[in-house]
Amino acid sequence: MVKKVVKTNPNLIELINKLYEQSRNEDAAIWKDVAQRLERSNRRTAEVNLSDIARYAKADETVLVPGKVLSNGDLENKVDVVALKFSAKAQEKIASAGGECISIEEIMESNPKGSNIRIME
Repeated sequence: MVKKVVKTNPNLIELINKLYEQSRNEDAAIWKDVAQRLERSNRRTAEVNLSDIARYAKADETVLVPGKVLSNGDLENKVDVVALKFSAKAQEKIASAGGECISIEEIMESNPKGSNIRIME
């Protein structure tokens, strides 16, 4: 028997439902993938350090983290980072590198098809 994961944060539940709806309306599989990653148990939620983003992301790329971005490491390139949450220090470092911190809702509106987005965990 598989235990069903139940989220209690109403904002997160609403976001997951919006992602599934966007996936169906725009026929974009990326939003369904992100929704499934956000539905995971808290223990399996993504936490990505800036050092990982700096290592794998190219300049002027959009990186989506279905979880929290942490401030360990430095960011040299201008990278737009989309995430559920950011630590305060990570926001400062991303902004000082010329990048932008974007919420998942904002990127869904500005890029409904989800093109040219890299998912990192």
